[in-house]
Amino acid sequence: MTFSSLKRKETLNKLRTEAFDLVVIGGGITGAGIALDATMRGMKTAVVEMQDFAAGTSSRSTKLVHGGLRYLKQFEVKMVAEIGKERAIVYENGPHVTTPEWMLLPMHKGGTFGKFTTGIGLRLYDFLAGVKKSERRSMLSAEQTLQKEPLVKKNDLVGGGYYVEYRTDDARLTMEVMKKAVEKGAVSINYVKAEEFLYENQKVTGIRAKDLFTGETINIQATKVVNAAGPWVDEVRKKDYSVNNKHLRLTKGTHIVIDQSKFPLKQAVYFDTPDGRMVFAIPRDGKAYVGTTDTFYDKDKANPKMLAEDREYLLKAIRYMFPEVSIQETDVESSWAGVRPLIYEEGKDPSEISRKDEIWEGDSGLITIAGGKLTGYRKMAEMVVDLVSKRLKEETDILFSESQTAHLPISGGDIGGSKQLEAFVASKAKEAEAYGLTREEGESLARMYGSNVDVLFKLAREHKTVDQLPKKLYLQLLYAIHYEMAAKPVDFFIRRTGSLFFRIEEVIRYKQPVIDVMAEVFGWEPAVKAAYEQELEKEIQDARVPVDLQ
Repeated sequence: MTFSSLKRKETLNKLRTEAFDLVVIGGGITGAGIALDATMRGMKTAVVEMQDFAAGTSSRSTKLVHGGLRYLKQFEVKMVAEIGKERAIVYENGPHVTTPEWMLLPMHKGGTFGKFTTGIGLRLYDFLAGVKKSERRSMLSAEQTLQKEPLVKKNDLVGGGYYVEYRTDDARLTMEVMKKAVEKGAVSINYVKAEEFLYENQKVTGIRAKDLFTGETINIQATKVVNAAGPWVDEVRKKDYSVNNKHLRLTKGTHIVIDQSKFPLKQAVYFDTPDGRMVFAIPRDGKAYVGTTDTFYDKDKANPKMLAEDREYLLKAIRYMFPEVSIQETDVESSWAGVRPLIYEEGKDPSEISRKDEIWEGDSGLITIAGGKLTGYRKMAEMVVDLVSKRLKEETDILFSESQTAHLPISGGDIGGSKQLEAFVASKAKEAEAYGLTREEGESLARMYGSNVDVLFKLAREHKTVDQLPKKLYLQLLYAIHYEMAAKPVDFFIRRTGSLFFRIEEVIRYKQPVIDVMAEVFGWEPAVKAAYEQELEKEIQDARVPVDLQ
């Protein structure tokens, strides 16, 4: 199967004319994981996503595949054990999109974490999560804590905990999982919305879906349908006649990005705020990003944005834990906000609501997955597909295999495991020079695309560069269009590269030539091109200035 935006017609035709074992509604990390698991078991699988892949929650997280340390506070021991083990699997299967990141947990007198309880908690965490020897926690004195991060508040500092989390690019992780599913035979498309269900004898037998670019409607036939629509799970369920007493409560999390010249953070820190919440501050590519807020949310799910109060909350948190850092509102270069779909529990604060995933089954046979975490996506997908497999056996008498994804490298992950990553990157950095790229550019591409870097090198051989764009950026753009189904400028700058969050100056500098190249490749009419230009401008503006102050 191809995964190119230039092949949309062929993809839509396949969806219209073929019968599927399973159709998945939602192209975030959950939908991508389900598609890969089902396809690997031999199920004929389709995925439709009404926005871009990972455009919802899956590109707006704290960008950590974390082990769930905070669940120890809620005594969710089983969850810590499962998430910790899953984290190791995610890392091995995609070491190019997941990086170990040492995390400092400063402890102050009267703070959330005491020295004794933190020591026990981290030791228990190591044990439950099956943390490898080289990554086990250590407890630090106040002096050692300040050596790791001199900016941490010195008053009443008693020490620190030091343990490993895993940093990821959430949208790229989603892309790589989806690309692997497509490589293995799944049919997947973005900007196609599931509008209603098809039924036979009161049982769901597929969906009617609309291509949001052309307005064309198609019927997709499938024996089973899974609703993995994230924040839109309830809307999708309302299109079905089945009654269900559970529903989602959405919370919003906002992150801000500051240049390290203004906030010279050298160490990732997980710290408590005056109101008892925990916040991350993480250095990344010359920037520091800080988050997250946690507030109930009932507005536009497709476009959650930073508000002035979100920015102020996070700036206050920085000033509280890093008092020597002098930052103003104008130092915030970029931001993002995401909506988390949580199972609603009466009378609980948003920070207390469990992130447990839940699978619901309606009378119509519709299967819904809600809640869950980025880290646990593979296990969650396995549970959903186990149920799909069980129902398919009952309904069609076809027996599918067990899950095959525990040791399956995702797209770009074929480098021989995490231990080989540095050698692989060094070798590709050197090779890049033969394609007119610098070693630094080759290294950056190899770290970002893993074993798929060879496809970018192939594109470098086949395509002359465009004067207005740096060669590396041009190759990334071609790759995004031809191999990652990028259809709009925002897809490229937000989900395929993350530039709008971490290199917003680059987006502002190169937005016009990127739009020009895309307009030429896709043959956009002037009105379409203008609409996409406007959409990108709005995203840039919203990332920089709180929407309520615009």
